[in-house]
Amino acid sequence: MKSPLGRMIGRFIKPYGWWVVIVIILQFGATIAGLELPTLNADIINNGVLTGDTGYIWRYGGYMLAFALGQAICQILAVYFGSKMAMSFGRDARGALFKKVLSFSSREVNKYGAPSLITRNTNDVQQVQMLVLMSCIILAGAPITMVGGVIMALRTSWRMSWIILAAVILLGIVAVVIVSRMGPLFAKMQVRIDTINRVLREHLTGIRVVRAFVREPFEADRFAKANGDLKEVQITVGRLMMTMFPLVMFILNLSSAGVMWFGAKQIQGGTLEIGSLTAFITYLMQILMSVMMATIMVMLVPRASVCAGRIMAVLDQKLSVVPAEHPVSSLPGDGTFAFDDVAFRYAGAAEPVISGITFTMNPGQTTAIIGATGAGKTTLVNLVPRLYDATEGSVKLDGVDIREIDQELLWSKIGLVPQKAFLFSGTVATNLRYGNPDATDDDLWHALDVAQATEFVTEMPHKLDEEISQGGTNVSGGQRQRLAIARALVKKPSIYIFDDSFSALDVATDARLREALAGETEHAVVMIVAQRVSTIRHADQIVVLDEGGIVGVGTHEDLLEKCPTYQEIVESQMTAEEALA
Repeated sequence: MKSPLGRMIGRFIKPYGWWVVIVIILQFGATIAGLELPTLNADIINNGVLTGDTGYIWRYGGYMLAFALGQAICQILAVYFGSKMAMSFGRDARGALFKKVLSFSSREVNKYGAPSLITRNTNDVQQVQMLVLMSCIILAGAPITMVGGVIMALRTSWRMSWIILAAVILLGIVAVVIVSRMGPLFAKMQVRIDTINRVLREHLTGIRVVRAFVREPFEADRFAKANGDLKEVQITVGRLMMTMFPLVMFILNLSSAGVMWFGAKQIQGGTLEIGSLTAFITYLMQILMSVMMATIMVMLVPRASVCAGRIMAVLDQKLSVVPAEHPVSSLPGDGTFAFDDVAFRYAGAAEPVISGITFTMNPGQTTAIIGATGAGKTTLVNLVPRLYDATEGSVKLDGVDIREIDQELLWSKIGLVPQKAFLFSGTVATNLRYGNPDATDDDLWHALDVAQATEFVTEMPHKLDEEISQGGTNVSGGQRQRLAIARALVKKPSIYIFDDSFSALDVATDARLREALAGETEHAVVMIVAQRVSTIRHADQIVVLDEGGIVGVGTHEDLLEKCPTYQEIVESQMTAEEALA
């Protein structure tokens, strides 16, 4: 089986096969020109300088300039095509990773974590991309230079070939020892980069909590520890890499001294010419430099291999929410949604979070879900848009299991307002048009009016063109929730899901919004998860959850008579309201 690095390069380099051939041809041309230069130089010394033939020197000097120019042109073109291919490789790899992550359910996202996924799509891809780039620039020409240099050196003086062999063996030993120690260190390095990203992301996301609890020194220490751990690994890697260069230079200089020593004796004995000695030294330098460059490349391989393994782990990840092989592309019914003995268990959990869930939601009907914290309300909601798939039972839309429905069709029918309202960087208008790019400004203002958001948007300097920062951090929590509700209304879906979407609203705004929503959603399925009884008391049916199971289904009045759990929730809230009165 191929290594992750081999599979990744094979997968993303394949479309650029002709570019690889062009780079190799150009590198071959540059190498041949470079190998010819020492021979021409030797000819000038032996047949021009030593004989005093100025015409010979000029003629062969012109040949040297022509070969040098040809080498430069080939090298420049090789770097151009190699760079273009490497950048295309990085673009394709990042695109494939992003597309794969888009297909992840919440289970896969939670498995890797957002910081690690970001690192894999940026730093990890960059490391493999750098290996591809350096391979095109250096590695493609190094073997040709080494083989050609050995042949030319043997032609010049076969008696000193043992020096080349000894130098190459020494360089190989040094490379193997250092590279074998660097592989595990690079694996640690990437994990610690993940840790730094995670700590920094948590600090920035939770900055209000950090300041509220005066935990800045603790967070600073936490980041310093993660930063220090990364520094220790990087220092160790840096020391190993820096050890490489003095050893290589020592071997190069030692080899040059050996050639000069034994070459001088051969010149004295008349078996070697001065120009040939110069050429041999040049060929030796070319051979050893190509070996050194290849060694540097080999030093990049362990880190690139670790990064490729992390990337391929994401690309090869099996999805827990799998599209149907033959998906249903049209639904005959009116949008009835049903839970049929549904259970869900998180990966590795001993017990299911919810079980035995059976109820039906009809168009034009509002279904409310209520229960204590941890009762499974959000888990139940996440099954509707297939953020997770039920581990037992089935969720059906118009009598069809949603696992058999085309995912795009299913998502097109759902308007989700999540528990934590999230807005994207852009403007108010771009956020509202997220579910319906063709919506007109009138559609946006109508949705804002229903969501009780017209007043504060009108007060913004640029109104619909007002900039919204990432996550909507430049608007209040209540404004964020109302904009998220307006976004769902602009989509005009047949199923509305409000996952505790009214918690940041005051009671009066909540009442006005629910009254306005009634006219907009009269023909749609409406599913509301709420903590306040006042928000859901007028729902057509209320589903009461307790410890993952249904303990009551009915209207507000029915549940007050028959459901003790609902009675407790109502009594606790009434007590709280009376205390505040």
